[in-house]
Amino acid sequence: MALASQDPAADGTQEAAASEAPAPGTGTAAAVAAAEAAWLAAGETVRIDSWIWAVRLVKTRSLGATACRGGHVHVNGERVKPAYSVRVGDEVRLRHEGRERVVIVKRLIRKRVGAPVAAQCYIDNSPPPPPREAVAPVGIRDRGTGRPTKRDRRELERLRGLGTPDAPGAPVVAPDPHGRRRPGR
Repeated sequence: MALASQDPAADGTQEAAASEAPAPGTGTAAAVAAAEAAWLAAGETVRIDSWIWAVRLVKTRSLGATACRGGHVHVNGERVKPAYSVRVGDEVRLRHEGRERVVIVKRLIRKRVGAPVAAQCYIDNSPPPPPREAVAPVGIRDRGTGRPTKRDRRELERLRGLGTPDAPGAPVVAPDPHGRRRPGR
């Protein structure tokens, strides 16, 4: 049984409740009940580090707090500390793992929930992630062909860009006092 303040259709329209409710069959009733328990009432607030963790923008709450302390989290254009209280309608910018996420807070939650339910708590305005480089794997040998010969190994190193030991840019090998070559230390 959901409280009226937690109900997305608090104004009484049934369409709003149907548009924000999870689609049938996407999760169990227990997951939906747990998610509804995680939503907060109208007057409550949530710390920003806890919210970005709960909606799965970062993996751990401590990573969220570290991102805030490092200046990687901005709410409405301003740097915030981990204890900043986030509200519905705030724009949160998070720079994490080489990518900037821009989200608008739609619902406040304190507990971490499943990804489909967490996606309902914000509107994602992030730019698309950069495309992954389509690089063919270089130097992969067929399974069961045995140990590579010296010639095969040199070809693999050349393809991988490692070059030969005497090539320019190769690691310097310090001479042994006895005239033998050995790896540099």
